[in-house]
Formats: sequence, structure tokens, C-alpha cells
Amino acid sequence: MARTQAADYEKRREAIVDKAAALFAKKGFLGTSISELAKACAMSKSLLYHYYGSKEEVLNAVMLSHIDQLVADVDAVVGQDLAANDKLEALIHAFMKHYVGAAARQKVLLNELENLPAEQREVVVAKQRLIIATVQQLVGEIFAGDSAAEARVRTMLIFGMINWTHTWFNEKGPVSADRLASMAVDLTLAAASKA
Repeated sequence: MARTQAADYEKRREAIVDKAAALFAKKGFLGTSISELAKACAMSKSLLYHYYGSKEEVLNAVMLSHIDQLVADVDAVVGQDLAANDKLEALIHAFMKHYVGAAARQKVLLNELENLPAEQREVVVAKQRLIIATVQQLVGEIFAGDSAAEARVRTMLIFGMINWTHTWFNEKGPVSADRLASMAVDLTLAAASKA
């Protein structure tokens, strides 16, 4: 007989994603067994499979939970009536806010993409490309004299500054995530004043 859906079904799915993000970030997707994930979630493997059909499905949920938030940040900022440099600043601040609050998810997104089935990977990659293209368009407007190749390089330098902060940034340290975002913006836009 099929198991009925609990009243807190979505809440439990989110809890699984939280635990999976932490485990996958610490041990890697391949290094984490479904038994370990079930144990971390304080449930049996069969109950875990009630919520997610496979470990890959859990990985996909971890990645989508993070990338969808970043896409929402893009949508929220791009829709505002702001100059390109102000949009870029708002985006970097929004991204850093979510990177800090979801360091494990960010690490999983950056390191485990190859472990997603091809169809799911294509969805995540399309969303990544949308984010990069949006930032590149803003960079192109700010640095109007740049070639498309230079705008791409500047864009990737921006992501290089912020994407890997999960490896070294301490949110409880003397520099806040907001201040870090401002520093990244300052470095980017300082070059614009010289261009």
C-alpha cells in the first residue's frame, strides 16, 4: 500500500535537503551513502525514499534550492529602474547574502554538478548561464569600451571573487558579508572609473 503524504511533507523534504547539503559539502556526493543521509535525517532509508526517489534526486534538490534563489535575485534586481552599476552592486550584495547563508549548497553547486544526471545538469547549467549572462550584460554597459571577450573576463573575475568565499570567509569574523560584497563592488567599479 502506498504511503500517504504527511502534513509536513514539504518541511521534511527541506530538512533532507539541508542535511544532504551539509553531508555532500563535507564528504562529497560520491562519498556520502544513502544510509548516512538517512541516519543524519533520523529516518529509515525507506522513509527517505518516500521523499526523494534517489540520491541524485536529493542532489538535484540541493542544487536547485540554491541556484533558484540566485535566479530570483537576478530577477528582482534586473527588474528595478537602476543604472547598470547600481544593479551590479545590488546583485553582488544579494549573491553574497545567499552564499554566506548557504555555504554548503554553494560548495555542492560548484563541486558536484558532474554527478547530476544529464537532463538535470542541463537545467542547472542553463540557470548558471542566465546568471552569468545577466552580470556580463551589466558589465558590458558599465565598461562600454570593452570587447565582448573583455566583458566576459571581467564577469568571470567578479564571480571568481565571490563564488569561492565559502572556502575562507568567516561570517562571524571582523568583516561582514555585506562589507565583503562592498569590497568586491569597489574593486570592480574602481576599474570602471579608469576605463
